[in-house]
Amino acid sequence: MSFDWIANEPIIRMAAFAGVLATMALAEALAPRRPSAHGRASRWPANLSLVLISAALIKLIFPMTAVAFAMWCEHRSIGLLNLAALPAWSAVPLAVTALDLAIYTQHVVFHHVPLLWRLHRMHHADLEIDATTGIRFHPVEMILSMAIKFAVIAALGAPALAVLLFEVLLNATALFSHSNTKLPLLVDRILRFAVVTPDMHRVHHSVVPAETHSNFGFCMPWWDRLFGTYRDQPGAGHDSMTIGLPILRDASELRIDRLITQPFREAR
Repeated sequence: MSFDWIANEPIIRMAAFAGVLATMALAEALAPRRPSAHGRASRWPANLSLVLISAALIKLIFPMTAVAFAMWCEHRSIGLLNLAALPAWSAVPLAVTALDLAIYTQHVVFHHVPLLWRLHRMHHADLEIDATTGIRFHPVEMILSMAIKFAVIAALGAPALAVLLFEVLLNATALFSHSNTKLPLLVDRILRFAVVTPDMHRVHHSVVPAETHSNFGFCMPWWDRLFGTYRDQPGAGHDSMTIGLPILRDASELRIDRLITQPFREAR
């Protein structure tokens, strides 16, 4: 009996998420890039709770998953790739690449539109950076991101397989690129040609504004170089750089209630 990857989409995504998170947590424990000042006990419960809250709200608001929506569009020939009727071998990688470019663009927009930045800055207000920072997003931002993703899928006509691959890839690389994992310098240099590495993305979480607004990529590293937003290293170096924002630096801001209300409060 063949495996129905569409019917088993939730299992595939959950298994990939849990597996990569566990792997990154172990790697951080065995080979941390930076010493921890706040510890997992003060940060992880709230960061992981955000995932559960966002997942529940998205399931409540959206009648279908992104993969199911892609199938719905495919059956109705909605979107460029569906109209072009390209073979899967070309449509799938093209769609995955286009979806990653869309996420890069969305990320840049959320940094430069003040109202959207108030939502997104919660992600940057983490006082440390590790794998759970990669899933620390405000539920309202996650709802907006899902709506944008649906719009891109419809316009593109992304194949369902491409959407599933992208969802798994995006979650995995978000956990990897935010992880507090020490990679050999040569390995980091080589990997940067194919994927966003922890050292590359850590620059994005610097307290220095010019560094905060750089290295927007989550998965593919090419967009930052192509559009001039790439910064190779933090000015203070990875060991001495300050993570977070100039505001929202009190340890109380790590609590779940404070995270939820951050966009709606004047930050200090």
